[in-house]
Amino acid sequence: MRYRADPSALLRVVALDSLTAIYHRRSGQTHLVAEPVPEILAVLGSGDADLSKLIKRLELDDIPDIRSALIERLDEMIAIGLVSVS
Repeated sequence: MRYRADPSALLRVVALDSLTAIYHRRSGQTHLVAEPVPEILAVLGSGDADLSKLIKRLELDDIPDIRSALIERLDEMIAIGLVSVS
């Protein structure tokens, strides 16, 4: 499974202390998110990635707990339309 995010031109990202506001132009929705969502979007901005490649780009340890947590975040991001899969 490969994950992808919309091009940065379709997102307006504004840091707000510990949260980040992301306006998704295509859907017209604004999302308030915490780490690691902005970091995941930034990494996917450089190109689609499968889970292993995403872990490597985020410079995370490839262990089961990290994989599970990252999959949970990605599933949440898919549910709100910030990430898609192919």
